[in-house]
Amino acid sequence: MNVYYKDYAEYLAEIFPGTKVQKISVNAGFGCPNRDGTIGTGGCIYCNNASFSPSYCLEEANNGISAQLEKGKGFFGRKYPQMKYLAYFQSFTNTYTGKRLHSENVDNITSLRELYLEALGVEDVVGLVIGTRPDTFDEKIAKMLGEINEKSPVFVEFGVESSSDATLKLINRGHTFQQTRDAVALAASVGLHAGVHVIAGLPGEGDEGILKTVRECCELPIESIKIHHLQVIRDTTLSRLWHAGEMSPKIFEVDEYIKLCSKLVDIIPSRIAIERFLASAPPAMVEAPKWGLKNYEFVNKLHAYLKKSIR
Repeated sequence: MNVYYKDYAEYLAEIFPGTKVQKISVNAGFGCPNRDGTIGTGGCIYCNNASFSPSYCLEEANNGISAQLEKGKGFFGRKYPQMKYLAYFQSFTNTYTGKRLHSENVDNITSLRELYLEALGVEDVVGLVIGTRPDTFDEKIAKMLGEINEKSPVFVEFGVESSSDATLKLINRGHTFQQTRDAVALAASVGLHAGVHVIAGLPGEGDEGILKTVRECCELPIESIKIHHLQVIRDTTLSRLWHAGEMSPKIFEVDEYIKLCSKLVDIIPSRIAIERFLASAPPAMVEAPKWGLKNYEFVNKLHAYLKKSIR
């Protein structure tokens, strides 16, 4: 048992008591308003969507949500036959009603609802996890998801990255922290399980930057938080700027980042689950830092450090 903070498994066990639950990522072909010209082009400077989308999502986005979920179930079900699943709408912006990458536009709330209900119609899928941006989450979407949440839990994960508007502008994020505040409050007001995603080591931010971001996020009605260190991923604007010497992101050493994570654990209230500390892009895509650690290996190191620190 994790005695240092509430981890995501403990959090899910509170919502699904007695049931083992696993996320399965799906790609519904959504686009991103920060790429298609709606609010910007080029996307966030660190983003290469292929770095966090499972290969079956990239290969089978045209095959539909149900097919992707069945493939994911086949992978996990061999080891855990009694497993239940959360359909994780992960790739790009999954409440965006603009241009889609692989099919027709999702131009209304009804179309969005049909996508989510398709996922919930797959056997053993017991909830939804929707990754999105705070600036593509409005009252109509919140109301629709709130209605779904009355029957099956809906988790909304907002990409926040930083609470500093100056940093958000520098990384070409395309929204403000006030929009995060508004979106999280709206999600919570209709009973959704709200979480946030933040990044340590963004250009222009030291340790105090991520500590400030986490403190301000923890003042919001969130239930979970994802933290990870910034990775320089190939084929991104950040990679090009870094190699050209025009931008200096924080490249953490493992021990340095563990010490920072211990500080983050100290300031995150026990009511908020920490889902992760580590980015997990395919090693071949990562230019820096190259740690060669799997997530569980890093967590074991962090727990050892926390145990030593308590003593």
